Amino acid sequence: MPTAMGHTYFEQDLGELLLLPGSRSGNLELRPMYTFRNGATYTGQWYGNMRHGMGVQCWPDGATYEGEWKKNCAEGRGRFVHSDGDVYCGEWHGNVAHGLGTYHHQQVTSYAGEWDKDLQNGFGVETWEEGSRYEGEFKGGQKDGMGVYKWADMSEYCGKWRGNSINGAGHYLGADGRRFWGQWKGSMIHGQGVYAWPDGREYRGEYVNDRKSGFGQFTWPDNRRYEGDWLNGKQHGQGLYHHKDGSCHLALWAKGKRVEWLDDSKLF
Repeated sequence: MPTAMGHTYFEQDLGELLLLPGSRSGNLELRPMYTFRNGATYTGQWYGNMRHGMGVQCWPDGATYEGEWKKNCAEGRGRFVHSDGDVYCGEWHGNVAHGLGTYHHQQVTSYAGEWDKDLQNGFGVETWEEGSRYEGEFKGGQKDGMGVYKWADMSEYCGKWRGNSINGAGHYLGADGRRFWGQWKGSMIHGQGVYAWPDGREYRGEYVNDRKSGFGQFTWPDNRRYEGDWLNGKQHGQGLYHHKDGSCHLALWAKGKRVEWLDDSKLF
């Protein structure tokens, strides 16, 4: 989501403000609307030549800030509306979103949670118009740490994130009942894991970039089982094939097809 919510806005009139008279009474003053040379206006409380207290500033491009000020800075609670319609409402410190706040981006996405120097940081909830939702940890404006992501079709991932992508240990539950427990890298299944299908099929073993690769065991609902090597999602190399009756054969496989039996008779 867009960041840097108003650095240039809040700072662009400082030179002109310094030329205004200083405080005479030493108290907060409520004055008539002041119009800056660039066409921006400020209505609210002043302390000398500083916007200080409650006030509203409107810029020529349609952006507005309404809330608390401290020595010419947005400080405390306030609402900033961007010229494109984006809205941030929450806590501010030194002209940046800092603390708790909510950001709405063009009615497409929204974020509610913790901020640090204009970036999502800490715990927050991000939602999308089509129904997706993320609830969890953020770091430096990105999903990072533990979090739960729910897709519009009710599929769900719960686990570790890093740099805005699924990384580390996590559990995926598909809308169709498929499940995966294990390791992820770059939002792909990568490492050790268990994948289970609703019809009873199950794979336990290694993955590389979302494909079965390495050593793994695949079990069918009728008790057939393959234990052995995999490559790019298919049996590839040596592997034991267990039959329904419990007997098994050692075979050589290539791209999912048996090339030859490596034993002349059943091993067991």
